[in-house]
Amino acid sequence: MRAIRLHSFGPAENLRYEEAPDPVPAEGEVRIRVAAAGVHLVDTALREGLALGPTPVPVALPTIPGREVAGTVDAVGPGVAETWRGRRVVAHLGMAPGGYAELAVTGAERLHVLPDAVSEAHALAMVGTGRTAMGVLQFAELGPEDTVVVLAAAGGIGNLLVQYARSAGARVVGVAGGPEKVAAVRGVGADLAVDYTDPGWAERVTEKFGRRPATYLLEGVGGPAARTAIGLLAKGGTHLSYGYAATGFDPDGQAVLPPEEAARLGVDSRSVLGPPMFERIGGMENVRVLEERALGLVAAGTVTPLVRRYPLAEAARAHRELELRGTVGKVVLVPV
Repeated sequence: MRAIRLHSFGPAENLRYEEAPDPVPAEGEVRIRVAAAGVHLVDTALREGLALGPTPVPVALPTIPGREVAGTVDAVGPGVAETWRGRRVVAHLGMAPGGYAELAVTGAERLHVLPDAVSEAHALAMVGTGRTAMGVLQFAELGPEDTVVVLAAAGGIGNLLVQYARSAGARVVGVAGGPEKVAAVRGVGADLAVDYTDPGWAERVTEKFGRRPATYLLEGVGGPAARTAIGLLAKGGTHLSYGYAATGFDPDGQAVLPPEEAARLGVDSRSVLGPPMFERIGGMENVRVLEERALGLVAAGTVTPLVRRYPLAEAARAHRELELRGTVGKVVLVPV
């Protein structure tokens, strides 16, 4: 098969498109002929050699990156029902690699069957970034009385949060960087789409909705944009932080307010990344619940994920553009 392999940690250029042995499913596993493989910001950190996750496992090189795949089961290992063969599926591989390839193996317990109306690329967007969006929304009971500010609103998670909030009847402000992204945010239904590279973007929000109009701020960015956006929260408003893309993989880059400052502003500011998210569903072993909720939204037509496709051979370009914040929606690699 053809695959992307990483022989040494480092920049995106270290990702090589080359021949690799076809994987063979072990006991309890299936093999998937990959139609779409997801690219996540976490993949770029793993490519650099960073150890991530609650129980980091050293990566043995060479490796095939990629932790999200969708396609058709073409082989099953011992102990797996033959009825899986030929079924369209999507799976999150956890922290295991192997997705950036024409063929990938995973445990049968990780599979979700795709409805006929759901494409592999859309399913892929929901099983990874979509499950994070569902995790964030566990902390936000949105309704018509809410005004929601979403940062990185053109990203894989952000565009889903915009669409979900609109479906709940909330007013939505989507914040993104650059004309293409602002147009994309407007296209997924934001009531107001603003460009955070414009120094006056927060004033545009208050001009339209009044001073401190937001009941919720949903953001995975951190840094200056998040700090500015916190100033838009009304008293009693809630700031939910689920990442720190603006500052790299540095928890100190999160924009969660110190308790005394949050009390002064009269807001609730907290991180929902990692343990808090999993505690809400009874532990990380129940993460499949979030995946099922996310897939249910796309199957019902409640959300339509934004997707940017790249040929599998161009994985290095996909990584570079993701790191430079040059992508819109979920980044997907397609074997051709």
